[in-house]
Amino acid sequence: MTNAMAQPKLGGSKFGSARLLLLLGPAFVAAIAYVDPGNVAANLTSGAKFGFLLVWVLVAANVMAMLIQYQSAKLGLVTGKSLPEILGERLRPLGRRAFWLQAELVAMATDLAEVIGGAIALNLLFHLPLPLGGLIVGLISMAMLAVQNRFGQRPFESVIVFLLLVITVGFLFGLVINPPNPADAAAGLLPRFEGSESVLLAASMLGATVMPHAIYLHSALARDRHRPLKLSPSGSDGHSAVEEFSPNLLRRLIKATRVDVVVALLLAGSVNIGMLLLAASTLRGVEGTDTIEGAHQAISHSLGPVVATVFGIGLLASGLASTSVGCYAGATVMSGLLKFKVPLLLRRVISLIPALVLLSIGVDPTWALVISQMALSFGIPFALIPLLRLTSDRKLMGEHRDGLPLRLAAILSTVLIVALNLVLIYLTLSGAE
Repeated sequence: MTNAMAQPKLGGSKFGSARLLLLLGPAFVAAIAYVDPGNVAANLTSGAKFGFLLVWVLVAANVMAMLIQYQSAKLGLVTGKSLPEILGERLRPLGRRAFWLQAELVAMATDLAEVIGGAIALNLLFHLPLPLGGLIVGLISMAMLAVQNRFGQRPFESVIVFLLLVITVGFLFGLVINPPNPADAAAGLLPRFEGSESVLLAASMLGATVMPHAIYLHSALARDRHRPLKLSPSGSDGHSAVEEFSPNLLRRLIKATRVDVVVALLLAGSVNIGMLLLAASTLRGVEGTDTIEGAHQAISHSLGPVVATVFGIGLLASGLASTSVGCYAGATVMSGLLKFKVPLLLRRVISLIPALVLLSIGVDPTWALVISQMALSFGIPFALIPLLRLTSDRKLMGEHRDGLPLRLAAILSTVLIVALNLVLIYLTLSGAE
């Protein structure tokens, strides 16, 4: 089934709540990037080491994420093209290939973290060896991508939304058993640090939240859902064109996209904040909680095996969903920048190899997650800065160009994100304590 066949009919003047619900979905797929195993590692470590100190970082990061993902989706809706496609048209051949190379390395680092996170979850739940767990995660993600290939975007979105709900229950269930002190949690909204390690963790949490592949992908998801490609009217030249919408309908779709982004990112942000609150109230001061395995064991001791099992299921769902979305994003970047498509399933096989090699040679999985997050930090400016420039371009965006308040907020967000990620890179490479 093609994407065009999978779309709800958008014609007509009515735009009620039922129709609005049909338009939700793309942002939920992009939101998976915000609850991946890298986030789990960063949030648990922050709560275990510093309690509620860095709650404000996650709140700020989530607000920035809403802004960025909305801009990405709006770009795809207004132009009918993904961010990689627009960059591919504007860059010279050498620059286009160089840009693709850095984006591909970021995609590989993303996939590495997701597969390793899923392997850790299978090890915690079923005591499977990490290499076998990584292979199983890869095979299941291949099945999920096959759904997208065979049935289109809507069923794939449904699978991802289901996994997001499993992630939410898995990571927030412990808060029901052991809720944090509201006053202590509220105190974490005051921006402050306690030494260089807290700065490093804050940058890592932000880097794990605002991920480049989600920025590239969301523009394509919004475009494919609402502006499916179709043959030109003549059909003789074999070219495709995006479906043109009336100005009123386009404005309504952008409004629906805002709702989609806000709801999806509120859910993802709640999961992240919930993980930190759980760690702060349960793991603070407990030895060995600087790894996911150690945190899982501490949760089991503190809250019981049922909570620990539900947490493990949430981690597994996180790995499965995020590795599928990451592979999808990598294919989007390649086709947009190089005009060259590799079948999703073949790409899944190729991108699985580095993770399986690292797991097979005995590399510490938590260390691999940390290094992958640092690698992602290098790619953030390459995605954010072009997005900001394009959505501010009146010639490209027309009446939907970012207004002055939105542009100023986007500039501030970009500066803060890039600066904190440079701090993360410096502190990681220098080994600062």
